[in-house]
Amino acid sequence: MEENNRILPIEIADEMKKSYIDYAMSVIAGRALPDVRDGLKPVHRRILYSMSELNLSPDKPYRKSARIVGDVLGKYHPHGDTAVYFAMVRMAQEFSTRGLLVDGHGNFGSVDGDSPAAMRYTEARMSRLSLELLRDIDKETVDYTPNFDESLKEPSVLPARYPNLLVNGSNGIAVGMATSIPPHNLGEVIDATIHLIDNEDCTIEDLTQFIKGPDFPTSAIIMGKENIAEAYRTGRGKVKVRSRAYIEELAKGRQQIIITEIPYQVNKAKLVERIAELVKEKKLEGISDLRDESNRNGMRIVIELKRDANANIVLNNLYKHSQMEDTFSIIMLALVNGQPRVLNLKEILYHYVNHQKDVVTRRTKFELNKAEARAHILEGLKIALDNIDAVIRLIRGSKTGQQAKVELIEQFKLSDIQAQAILDMRLQRLTGLERDKIELEFDELMKKINGLREILANEILLLKVIKEEMSAIKDNYADERRTEITHAEGEIDMRDLISDEEIAITLTHFGYIKRVPADTYKSQNRGGRGIAALTTREEDFVKHLVSTTTHSRLLFFTNKGRVFKLNAYDIPEGKRQAKGTAIVNLLQLGPDEKIATLIPIDGTDDNQYLLLATKNGIVKKTKREEFKNINKSGLIAIGLREDDELIDVKLTNGSKEVLLVTKGGMSIRFDENDIRHMGRTAMGVKGISLSKNDKVVSMNLCDEGTDVLVVSENGFGKRTDIEEYRVQIRAGKGIKTYNLAEKTGEIVGAEMVHEDDEMMIINSDGVLIRLRVNEISIFGRVTSGVKLMRTNEEVNVVSIAKINMEEE
Repeated sequence: MEENNRILPIEIADEMKKSYIDYAMSVIAGRALPDVRDGLKPVHRRILYSMSELNLSPDKPYRKSARIVGDVLGKYHPHGDTAVYFAMVRMAQEFSTRGLLVDGHGNFGSVDGDSPAAMRYTEARMSRLSLELLRDIDKETVDYTPNFDESLKEPSVLPARYPNLLVNGSNGIAVGMATSIPPHNLGEVIDATIHLIDNEDCTIEDLTQFIKGPDFPTSAIIMGKENIAEAYRTGRGKVKVRSRAYIEELAKGRQQIIITEIPYQVNKAKLVERIAELVKEKKLEGISDLRDESNRNGMRIVIELKRDANANIVLNNLYKHSQMEDTFSIIMLALVNGQPRVLNLKEILYHYVNHQKDVVTRRTKFELNKAEARAHILEGLKIALDNIDAVIRLIRGSKTGQQAKVELIEQFKLSDIQAQAILDMRLQRLTGLERDKIELEFDELMKKINGLREILANEILLLKVIKEEMSAIKDNYADERRTEITHAEGEIDMRDLISDEEIAITLTHFGYIKRVPADTYKSQNRGGRGIAALTTREEDFVKHLVSTTTHSRLLFFTNKGRVFKLNAYDIPEGKRQAKGTAIVNLLQLGPDEKIATLIPIDGTDDNQYLLLATKNGIVKKTKREEFKNINKSGLIAIGLREDDELIDVKLTNGSKEVLLVTKGGMSIRFDENDIRHMGRTAMGVKGISLSKNDKVVSMNLCDEGTDVLVVSENGFGKRTDIEEYRVQIRAGKGIKTYNLAEKTGEIVGAEMVHEDDEMMIINSDGVLIRLRVNEISIFGRVTSGVKLMRTNEEVNVVSIAKINMEEE
């Protein structure tokens, strides 16, 4: 009967509720969520502490992973061994952890989702950075709690001398809540922390001047800054992460897409598999081959395209249907005093700074106590040395050590510790040198004690110590940001963020574009060799060079009669020798489509018309506003007849005179009013009647007082006064503008120039020569001119461009 008395009747619902809440609290506080102070969950903290107990510092040999895991299990973490091992593995994976905390040796898995080798095969030790998490742990800086069986003590938090919660982020699913904090750049986070220490009242916007956004170990590109700002402001948000991909030109006009970086936590093998499935299911058109060429030098997934495929459309479909674009959810949930809380950016750093104040205060107290204890002993030794004869007599006359101690305390007013230190002193300390050493050590200790006391008494000094120590960590460990952050489309007018500067934009024959500051090219003398403008691929050369500003918009007209729009600042900047970016990465060009010309347009321009000319002598005038809304896939700018191509486009006010020049040395000058303006898709009217095999090479607008500069393919050229070209009626045969001969070759281009203009002449080796127009002689209309640029059998002039000198 007695046994029955110990049975308590309990409602099963109440018991379930109580047990489940206990379990939930245990998971929340003791398993799944990181502490705001050191950014670690218990399992990671225990692994690192255990490794430090085993003395596995970066300068010691690696130790078997199984040994480390066994230690963690047996001493601190009574859970599954695989869970502990995988937690350790993640801390050693370069693609999982931004600042590696474990230095692994052996197979620790791959970005393709391969499992690591079993723990009996792999080895590990602490990384250099993890030493900073544990630094000063032996100086009573943190509280210890009993382990699971109360046989040992473990730290409840690590000193964490840098803000690890933000640097390495955290992912965890507890009960009824989850955390998902992205990794960040160590240097940026430390800069923001120091700013917060200096300016307690700073806003979250101030901190985002330093922390630009997450910085994933797998790099890639974050699309959109608004979402990041939202997450930092509220503690919750989403960021869109996109793979880094670019389009590469192949032989025979084919293209391929190369992927070099993928979003964080995306499995590369599964991504490639998914792309193959999309091709199979006919959701992706235009892909002919797919292979993963990644090796130890980096990631490289190659997607070869069919000949008629539009690379940009394929790329956009890849972003849409596969994990090449992925969303990372941000929930900045962490434990503050054991309570789970969603924190904004400032709160995370605020709690971290408080933790550091606590750590440095406790360390200072520990060091002060130690220093004072030592100073106390040294004071006793000094007293003994000052009265050494009396001390020796006293000791020699004592029967036992205890008696000597008591008499020392009484006679010289010493403490128990000091008396013992004197009794333990070796005779060697009586030498003059050793006595000086004691004096010196005592003086230095007093300085140190005063310094430590000042730190404890003055918070400004305490914060200075924290800042200096964090700056040292930044100098030792910070690296460049890996993840690029760009604006999402339509998010913000970038022009407000970019200063308006003079730039030159070059576009090569094979379609490589870049922008450089306008003063990159220096002026040279006529007949010189020139300077290399860019390192291009074989037989490539600069075809277009426009001088404009970063705030202008550029219209790109293609030889197929289509037009695209780009902002000047969207064109990647390159060095003078850089090859530039393939234009197909920026515009959705079709197969065999090349850029015929590009026109810079800014809002202040009062030219209302665009004048277009084709190589077969057709001209067309269209209102500029018809080109206002150009979408990504471009617009038709002129309806072309078969085998015709668009060669040039000019901005005009509608009433200028036009000069067309042909490669056969003919020219015609007529009034623009002869051309009625037409719609965007119209075909245009005849500008010049060409003889067989002749083609138009340039269209220019005539101004009074200008000269016509004509340059031939063998480097000859001359200027002729525009007055020598009479105005004719459109569509005639025109008049001669150059005396062609074998030594000169055919005409490559013509420009309208003033005395103070400068010209760029470009040859087929990609060499540019920049020369002043006033160095080029004036000749009559039917002459050949002089040599402007040296050429030889293999190298000839391919293009000329006038430099916009107004702003220079």
